[in-house]
Amino acid sequence: MTPSIDESNALFDFVVQKGNGVKGLVDNGIKIVPERYIQPPKERILIDKKIINSNDDIDQVLLAIDLSKLHGPEHDQVVGTITKAAETLGFFQVINHGVTLELLESLKGAAHNFFAQPPMEKAVYLKEVSPSPLVKYGTSFVPEKEMALEWKDYVSMMYTNDDEAHAQWPPQCKDVALEYLKSSTKMVRILLEILFENLGATLDEEKFESLTGLKMVNMNFYPSCPNPELTVGVGRHSDMGTLTVLLQDGIGGLYVKLEQGVEDEWIEIPPIPGALVINVGDTMQILSNGRYKSAEHRVRTTSSESRVSVPLFATPKPSEKIGPLPQLVESDGVAHYKQVLFGDYMKNFFGKAHEGKKSLDFAQNDDSA
Repeated sequence: MTPSIDESNALFDFVVQKGNGVKGLVDNGIKIVPERYIQPPKERILIDKKIINSNDDIDQVLLAIDLSKLHGPEHDQVVGTITKAAETLGFFQVINHGVTLELLESLKGAAHNFFAQPPMEKAVYLKEVSPSPLVKYGTSFVPEKEMALEWKDYVSMMYTNDDEAHAQWPPQCKDVALEYLKSSTKMVRILLEILFENLGATLDEEKFESLTGLKMVNMNFYPSCPNPELTVGVGRHSDMGTLTVLLQDGIGGLYVKLEQGVEDEWIEIPPIPGALVINVGDTMQILSNGRYKSAEHRVRTTSSESRVSVPLFATPKPSEKIGPLPQLVESDGVAHYKQVLFGDYMKNFFGKAHEGKKSLDFAQNDDSA
């Protein structure tokens, strides 16, 4: 039975600790958003609050970049578009990326299939009881530390090798998720080579492995919400890793903050059939000494239908040290970030609720101003 929305502790136990998730509330016919999910006014996503005038930078996310043109006469133009997007918005979309359309559709279907299971089937992967350290099912981000919970359930699958993925990832989605990871990793390599070359650096195999040695595929589920104007699917944050590859469905709801211009301007990343969304993570901003921008983004909810998204996070291993490339520090005359152990950065990132790009403060060099 769904707890009373006035019983905060009972609600937390039902949703978080027993693994029913937000979907459990919706499936039980909840008609009003519980108080634990109501966001402060400043965090709510009002889609009609502001109309942003189009400009060249914004247009880069409205039109997908055709990666097949890297092999033709428009190579330099495509490279320029990618690097400019990384330097400004931190977001861009790509098509002809090497991941088949059939696989993308299968991914969305697999995500719906996983979350359609009875709660007890999903709850076996809860953090405290999961039979595998590679798989975690949960809800919100860090619910124990959040004043207002996020309207999202998820399953996270960490990659070590093919055999362990086949043996330990959930059977409803392991095959398609593994194929997505492998196909996308090839694209990540191409994009990172472009971004490194623009910095005057070379991405060899050792460097690529150090920056992407830890990979995670998440499947996110955003149930339909009775009061979407009061909630968020995901709060304001940037990703901690190097690059994120995201498949979103056709419903929409992903917003990125514009760093330049009027404060608190956001633009929706429109769903484009067959496209994948790429965003720069904190690691890349640190590595580039601030030239590339990790993208602050968030997700709204909707009352019409449930939404899924499937991100692949390409991040350094916890044992890797990250810091600005030495040649950039030399040319810039200052290191805006200090060298940190990525495992420490991860611990800090997951140790608090989402709060914009404040995760970067952990690596900020106080002497860089």
